[in-house]
Amino acid sequence: MKQTRLVKMLAAGAGFAVALGMAFAQETTTTTTTNPVTGATTESTVTSTGTITTYTPSSDYITFRSTTDTAPVRYYYNKSTTILDPEGRTVTWSAIRPDLPATFYYVKEGDRMIVRKIVLTKPAATYEKKESTTTTTTQP
Repeated sequence: MKQTRLVKMLAAGAGFAVALGMAFAQETTTTTTTNPVTGATTESTVTSTGTITTYTPSSDYITFRSTTDTAPVRYYYNKSTTILDPEGRTVTWSAIRPDLPATFYYVKEGDRMIVRKIVLTKPAATYEKKESTTTTTTQP
């Protein structure tokens, strides 16, 4: 009886771990719909969560890896790309650095993935500079 319950608990725990791992690595798919009457095409935004692998300010792309066992993928950005910190505040491109976890919101245009929004998962490291002064007086 005790072994059966233990086996069930271990099986449930293993199932939960697999489901959790798949949820974190999951990428949504893009949906492109063409209206047959108007011919208008609508494209939905795709979301991917992972880690920034490289960013060069002089380039027009960022490489991003959704899991450690996949190859980095190139995502292109433009002037309308927004970068947000975990609290939803807009930050500058200087906050982007390799090995920073993030969520990318992008659309696929042809063979390129154009990033619309990047949400940093962890806040960028900030350094606070403190100054102190020490005054020494001598007694005559």
